[in-house]
Amino acid sequence: MADPRIRQIKIKSGVLKRITKEKIVCDKEVDQQNKRIQKCKDEGQDEHNIRKQEEVLQECLMMIPDCKRRLVKAYSDLKVTLETEQDLKENEDYITAIEILKEAENQLPELA
Repeated sequence: MADPRIRQIKIKSGVLKRITKEKIVCDKEVDQQNKRIQKCKDEGQDEHNIRKQEEVLQECLMMIPDCKRRLVKAYSDLKVTLETEQDLKENEDYITAIEILKEAENQLPELA
């Protein structure tokens, strides 16, 4: 039977990887929506249409805080798990989890 600690590392790595991708997608969506609003304004489109696009932008912006919170939690959860399972350093899944941690660091919100 496989080591249950490895299974936990795999699960937590998968969660962190998924949330990291979700954060990237949210950020891209906000950028695209901002560009779409600016394009509508530049083209002099109907004010109603611009307001609707701004509502969509606000919905996108509301998703970001929750995504950041989940990202921070998943990151710290995996990091703590890896720190407590140092004896598995040579395991392939452990090494992959370290790489996923490094990738996720770029998406972590700056703690100021």
